[in-house]
Amino acid sequence: MLTGRVNAPEINTEHGWLNTDRSWSIKDFAGKIVLLDFWTFGCINCQHIVPDLKRLEDEFADVLVVIGIHSAKFDAEKQNETILQAIHKFGIEHPVVNDADYKIWNQYGVRAWPTTVLIDPNGKVIGQHAGEAVYDTVRPYIQRLKEEYKEVLNPEPIRFHVEHTPAKPKNLYFPSKLTSDTEGSIFLSDSGHNRILKLNQQGDVLEIIGSGEQGFRNGSYSEATFYEPHGLALHGSILYVADAKNNAIRKVDLEAKQVSTAAGTGELGYYFLDDKLDEPVSPNSPWDLLIYGKSMFIANAGNHQLLRMDLETEKVYRFAGSGREALTDGPLREAAFNQPSGLSRSGPVLYVADAEASAIRTINIETGMVLTPLGRGLFDFGDVDGDTDDALLQHCVGLECIDNDIYIADTYNGKIKVLDLQRNRVRTLVSGLSEPNDVMFLNGQLWVTSTNSHQLFTVNITTGEKQEVEVRL
Repeated sequence: MLTGRVNAPEINTEHGWLNTDRSWSIKDFAGKIVLLDFWTFGCINCQHIVPDLKRLEDEFADVLVVIGIHSAKFDAEKQNETILQAIHKFGIEHPVVNDADYKIWNQYGVRAWPTTVLIDPNGKVIGQHAGEAVYDTVRPYIQRLKEEYKEVLNPEPIRFHVEHTPAKPKNLYFPSKLTSDTEGSIFLSDSGHNRILKLNQQGDVLEIIGSGEQGFRNGSYSEATFYEPHGLALHGSILYVADAKNNAIRKVDLEAKQVSTAAGTGELGYYFLDDKLDEPVSPNSPWDLLIYGKSMFIANAGNHQLLRMDLETEKVYRFAGSGREALTDGPLREAAFNQPSGLSRSGPVLYVADAEASAIRTINIETGMVLTPLGRGLFDFGDVDGDTDDALLQHCVGLECIDNDIYIADTYNGKIKVLDLQRNRVRTLVSGLSEPNDVMFLNGQLWVTSTNSHQLFTVNITTGEKQEVEVRL
């Protein structure tokens, strides 16, 4: 019989519960199989297992209870308000306890995000699993527990009174990445609505690409579906879209008004070290796109790499990064990244917002070398301006190069910062944003998405004064 030996430690903290109307203890789940999910919302690998958890919840609805344990990595992830935003963004339907001080994490001996812990109906720990592939790994154990404990299992559902996601704002919902065309029109990933908007500079919506439903369907603008689109890149009359949660690069023909799929099958593609070095690969949570010459570079956040799409064949290949999550400089295939999420370019040099290391990386396409002008490591983050040796960012996901300045969406600090490459200094241009996701320079000013406040702003590049652009459907 599958039995645990250790009593499951309690799961209450002083920081409270979210997505439910009360606190819960392990004792409340006697007669249930319990799966704890230790996560932190900025972690792409934690986001990857949300569908697995949902699948298990649906399949074992009579006997399984899933509880989220949010043990934050970044300071900005410790607040109840920001965790609740992530719960809404990711569609999480189970209760989550805020483990901001790592009390539960330490009691369970957890060492990595994500980690799941399985508890039997008698409140004993069966074991834990670190990493992805949760459904395939955990399901056989749940099935076995269901069969072996059928006499003691309680099939009555527990009423968590999960808070319903508030009504989505009509105009923007978690707006993400930006790009513009030669006529000055703006394309914006309205990621929470699973669509792309084409706007004029006054904020009027000129076209809507996508039905707004979550899905992976090609077709006309009104038929096509996306799943949390982010990065955008224009190539003539083609708009490429990093369709992040579909693990795909979508292709929008702006003349025919049709959406197709250029790369990706919906499945997560994995390749590390010497795997698949010179053969086509599938994207893994692509987050941003940048076209240079006959190539499109892809910030492949889910596998901590950059990919390159040949625009003539639309085949996607590994470009930079070993797949290890680390801050390692060097030649393309030896370097390592940390959830790269934003791209910009100055001449032959790509600039990368390396989110989980709170770093700005460079890739010289001509020399094939990766360097780090700003950032120190996976756990070195903060909100410090000054010399680059001292300056700190917090989970930056967007950037824009203008001459010798790099404008950075310092996402978890809620700021736009400027890295002056000549003086090797960092300064704050604007603050008071809510998880800014992208920065774009157009007609002498910056355009910035304030993702968690569902807003679009313009920012004066000299004074830092910001003004909201009201998006009108």
